[in-house]
Amino acid sequence: MQNIEPYNRWENIYKANEDVNSPFYGQVFDEYLCRNTIYDHYIHPKWDEFGSSTLYLKILYINYELNCCIIELMGEWNDCLYNDIMHLKRNIIEHLEDNGIQKFVLIGENILNFHYSDDSYYEDWFNDIEDGWIMAVNFREHVMAEFDKINLNYYMLYGGQLSAVKWRTLSPLKLFEALDNYAGRILNP
Repeated sequence: MQNIEPYNRWENIYKANEDVNSPFYGQVFDEYLCRNTIYDHYIHPKWDEFGSSTLYLKILYINYELNCCIIELMGEWNDCLYNDIMHLKRNIIEHLEDNGIQKFVLIGENILNFHYSDDSYYEDWFNDIEDGWIMAVNFREHVMAEFDKINLNYYMLYGGQLSAVKWRTLSPLKLFEALDNYAGRILNP
């Protein structure tokens, strides 16, 4: 798992550790020393920790003028045992919301499993972003099947065309614009 690293081709546009409004501002890490694990497997050192023992992330892009954020996720999303959504909401999302972020793109192709508990943090997140949205892109089919079991479609967009987005071929701005247009068509028919 240490060979799976966060997408880095947008680093010339945005780095979370250089953004004074980012929850990771000033963070310094050794690019060659694996320090975090998912169970007993070391992961690439560029993944950022936020309080979960099985879920890590990398903020790939933030645009404060457009109120958007693109986050890549890695690991096992386990709300049942570790309450990962609580850590994500309190330690990352609320910080971003305080800085005006209302539109969230979650890239989930490196999410291996999802174990649900209840939907209260998802509902809170959804209610906090009055004019925004939460979009889950490229999550695996079995993960989305677990999303369906607690009706996360009430709070975020996922599945369908969002399961095969070729996001690496676009700039972050082009990706956001395409997803924002998609959300507009779905949410405001």
